[in-house]
Amino acid sequence: MARKIAFIGLGVMGFPMAGHLSKMGHDVTVYNRTGAKAENWVEKNGGALAKTPAAAAEGAEFVFACVGNDDDLREVTSGENGAFGYMSEGAIFVDHTTASAEVARELGSLADEKGIGFLDAPVSGGQAGAENGQLTVMVGGDADDFAKAEPLIQGFAKSVRLMGPTGAGQLTKMVNQICIAGLVQSLSEGIQFAKQAGLDPAAVIDVISKGAAQSWQMENRYQTMIEGVFDHGFAVDWMRKDLAICLSEARSNGAQLPVAALVDQFYADIQAMDGGRWDTSSLIARLDRRS
Repeated sequence: MARKIAFIGLGVMGFPMAGHLSKMGHDVTVYNRTGAKAENWVEKNGGALAKTPAAAAEGAEFVFACVGNDDDLREVTSGENGAFGYMSEGAIFVDHTTASAEVARELGSLADEKGIGFLDAPVSGGQAGAENGQLTVMVGGDADDFAKAEPLIQGFAKSVRLMGPTGAGQLTKMVNQICIAGLVQSLSEGIQFAKQAGLDPAAVIDVISKGAAQSWQMENRYQTMIEGVFDHGFAVDWMRKDLAICLSEARSNGAQLPVAALVDQFYADIQAMDGGRWDTSSLIARLDRRS
C-alpha cells in the first residue's frame, strides 16, 4: 500500500534513500536546506518539494530524516518550522542521522508528548550502500512503531534490527564506528609495513584476506589505499564527528576506548593535511607521509 512520506535531508545518503522509497511507489515529499538538491531530486524521482520541514511533514504518515548532527536534527524536528509541530497524531518520525543517544532520547520524549512515534535508526554501508539499497540499519524505539516502519526501511536496507529502546540505535552505531576506526588503522599499518618490507602489498592482501585477517574494509578498500585514492564518500570530518560522540558517551558510561581516542587524533592529522573531505581509508596517507 502506498504511504504518504516526507524525507528531510538529501545528502549523499538521504538522496538515494528517498529515491528508493519513491521507487517503491510511495508518495514522497522532500525537503533539503539547499533547495537545488531538492529540485534535482524531484526532477529525477517525481514526488513533491517542500520549502520547510514542517511543510514536508504535514499530513505524512512517516517522516524520515538524514541530516548532519544533533543541532541539525533539533532544528528540523523541534525548531522553528520543525516537523514535530505539524505531524499528525500516530505518525512516526524515523531518524537516520548518526547523532548522540542523548538527542535521540530527548526527541523521543518530545515526540511521545506530541502523540507521535520516534525511531533512532542510524545506518552503515556508506554512499554505495545507500545507492544500492544495501544499508545496515540499527534501530532504537518502540516495537510497535518499528513494526510499522520496518517494511519501508527495508526498501533501502539489507539488514534492519530493533536493538532496544530509544537511543539503542545510536549506541549500536557508536560500536560500529569504534570498530571501523581500529580496522582502518590496522589495515593502513599492514599495507604500509608490507611496502617497507619490500613486499607486493596487493599480493599480501590477496593472501591474508582468505584467512582470519579478512574484513569488509580489507576487501573493499585495500586497492585504493595502495593507490592513494580517497574519494569513497564517508569523509574524515564526519568520522571525527562520530568518534567525538563515541568518546563523549564513553566518558558517561565508563567504557574504555584507548584505540578509538588515538585513531581520532590520527584523523586530526589527516585534517591538518587538508584531507578532511577524504574518505576514512585515508589514514594510510599519514603513515606514507612519515615513511
